[in-house]
Amino acid sequence: MASFDIVSQVDKQELRNAVDQANKEIANRFDFKGSDARVELTDYQLTLYADDEFKLGQVNDILLQRLAKRGVDVRCLERGKVETISGNKVKQAVTVRVGVGADLAKRIVKLIKDSKLKVQASVQGDAVRVSGAKKDTLQEAIQLVRKSVTDFPLQFTNYRD
Repeated sequence: MASFDIVSQVDKQELRNAVDQANKEIANRFDFKGSDARVELTDYQLTLYADDEFKLGQVNDILLQRLAKRGVDVRCLERGKVETISGNKVKQAVTVRVGVGADLAKRIVKLIKDSKLKVQASVQGDAVRVSGAKKDTLQEAIQLVRKSVTDFPLQFTNYRD
C-alpha cells in the first residue's frame, strides 16, 4: 500500500538565519539608532522588543521580510498580545507553530473521509498518515488537502509506494 504523511515543519536553521539577518538590519537602520529594538529566538518562540508600538510594527515587518526571503512560511507564526515592559517599551511573543495540531488533524481526516476517495487517513502524533492502493488517489488526496487547508503551511513527506 502506498502512503504519505502530512506534516508541518519549519527549518530551525533558516529561522535562526532570518532572525540574525533581521537583528543585523535593525542594528544598522538609522531610525533604530539608540533604541532597544531586537528579535530573540528561543527554541520555536520569538520575542520582539521595541521602544513603542510603531517601532514594534517595523520590527515585525523586517522579520517577516527576512523569513520570506529565507523560505520560511509566515503562516506558521502565531502572534501574542503586545505587552508593556517599562515606560513605553513593549514586547510581543510570537510562537512558531510546528506540527499538525489535533484539531487541524481531525479536520484533515474528516475532509479526506468526506471526499469519498479510496484512501485511509489516520492521526499519528503531530502528523497525518494517508494510505491507499493507488498512487492516483493519493495524488487526488494531496490536491484536495492543498485546496482546502490554506491557513496553515503543510508539507507532504515520506511518500512510499
